[in-house]
Amino acid sequence: MNTRVYASNNPAPLFGQRNNAVYLFLKRAIDICVATCALILLSPLLILASVLIPLESPGSPLFSQDRVGKNGRLFRCWKFRSMFKDAEARKSALMANNEMEGGVTFKMQRDPRITGIGRFIRKASIDELPQLWNVLVGDMTLVGPRPAVPSEVEQYTPLQRRRLEVTPGITCIWQVSGRSNLPFVRQVELDIQYIQRQSLWLDLVLLVQTVPAVLTSRGAV
Repeated sequence: MNTRVYASNNPAPLFGQRNNAVYLFLKRAIDICVATCALILLSPLLILASVLIPLESPGSPLFSQDRVGKNGRLFRCWKFRSMFKDAEARKSALMANNEMEGGVTFKMQRDPRITGIGRFIRKASIDELPQLWNVLVGDMTLVGPRPAVPSEVEQYTPLQRRRLEVTPGITCIWQVSGRSNLPFVRQVELDIQYIQRQSLWLDLVLLVQTVPAVLTSRGAV
């Protein structure tokens, strides 16, 4: 069961009057249809990844992690495992090498925890495909701010907590504008921009723009 872990101390929500029932209903209907079709069409790729990942690093091909969703509710976010099994235990020793400006999120170009197959599926964004299940069950949406881990949210400023006002997504403005190459402060600015402007048309534009961003691996690590 989802658990609220962060009470909102924010000013009036940015979404305001745009949080209308028609938009949310249509957005959810599109999420269900697209996620279902994608899981079916991509099933051969999902099976292949599930077979190859354990060949290099024994263990489950899937990795799940607590993420913070809308209004501070925790959910289990699913990915294909791109790191060795002890990756989380080794993270603290690598924090001094964090290359992400702002220091809230962690990024390291030559992260030694990433496997060979893991680098490939990250570049191709294949590691994110299991999150289509999160979309299908309603934890996530196709378009929205990327979900953060609790340890990151604990460091958020009141402005950065605005990201928690909407359901987190698979893709967003900064995902198609440089991905992890953008500093964290700029990512937050773009997420807030999305919350202020969101509409079905903007969602469609971002979904279309995600395709070339994935194919060119722009900003992927």
